[in-house]
Amino acid sequence: MVNDNNTSKNQLEGKETVEFFKDLDKEALQTERFVERNAKTLSIIFGVLILAVLGYFAYQQFVIAPKNEEATKSYLSAINQLSTGNNVDALGGKSAANPGFLGTYKNFGDTDAGKLSAYNAGLLRFKEGKYQEAYNLLEDFSSDNDILMALKYGAMADASANLNKPQEALDLLDKAASTSEDPYTSYYFTKKAGLLSLGLKNKESAKKYFLDIEAKYQEYDNGMSDAYIEMVKNY
Repeated sequence: MVNDNNTSKNQLEGKETVEFFKDLDKEALQTERFVERNAKTLSIIFGVLILAVLGYFAYQQFVIAPKNEEATKSYLSAINQLSTGNNVDALGGKSAANPGFLGTYKNFGDTDAGKLSAYNAGLLRFKEGKYQEAYNLLEDFSSDNDILMALKYGAMADASANLNKPQEALDLLDKAASTSEDPYTSYYFTKKAGLLSLGLKNKESAKKYFLDIEAKYQEYDNGMSDAYIEMVKNY
């Protein structure tokens, strides 16, 4: 009886295996027929994919790489002018022969060197007292470096303050203080925000910033926040 059961079980399993492979054969046949029917379309799709991949690598090699190299050379040339105190030529933008930061930003704004050029050009425009242009240039700068981004917002805050937009400046200082995880950078902009609040006679805002310094950045502040908190009480 046990042997009969085993025999029946083995026969059943054998049938299931045969049926399984028959199904596989049907699937394979259907796939083969699909490929045959759509061979032309599939060949076109495959060809387009190959061309897209080759196009991407060609673009990276023959367009992006030379563009980045040229942008970097242009940026370093402007940096060299800046290091010698020649701010006018460092700013540039007046001729193709001397692109400077403005020309590098204009011609290669989508590269890292072009973005850095916008930042440097913004700082130089700020020194010239052209605060709106400085603000616009700084706004176009972007970076994955959080300290650079904090410095950007801080510089934009200075431009806004000089454009008589103190509340906007305060908002930007808030952003500058919270953008970077570097403690000194956060302390520096928190302190600037506190001092600006004092200038605006905004007692509660100023107190908030100086208490924040007292709680988080005492090692950088040398106890100055205590004096500022006392100052707030007199406003």
